[in-house]
Amino acid sequence: MSMNDLVGALTNLANDQQKLAEFARALAQQAQNMAAPGAAGTNSGQGFFITGLTVFVLACFVGYYVVWRVTPALHSPLMAVTNAVSSVIIVGALLAAGPVDMTPSKWMGLGAVALASINIFGGFIVTQRMLSMYKKKGDVKNGKAGKK
Repeated sequence: MSMNDLVGALTNLANDQQKLAEFARALAQQAQNMAAPGAAGTNSGQGFFITGLTVFVLACFVGYYVVWRVTPALHSPLMAVTNAVSSVIIVGALLAAGPVDMTPSKWMGLGAVALASINIFGGFIVTQRMLSMYKKKGDVKNGKAGKK
């Protein structure tokens, strides 16, 4: 590759970068226009509440049907996964509770940390009890669970 080819390729790359930057600015402007109150597609302040309520109700229905259709053999692995999800909730709640000022989001974050902690520890206790149900009674007393 010659020096002129390299310069031409770099020039084309710079032009493509400029076009991409202009496109990104246009997309950011569109997103800002859509997020503005009273913009087309919003319900003048009610949009967030209705959307949040809809997601909550749908999550309740999905959660109900998922939980009641789990076979007993899958209960322990499912509990382990929900404990992992609760640990992710704690990370988000700690971030919400982190601001210095005393705002409602800080109190809600503190409540989320407390409830997720209860969920995690309770889930581990229930999982441990479920797993102990699969062990032979003599093995549990002698400390030989899982050994043959």
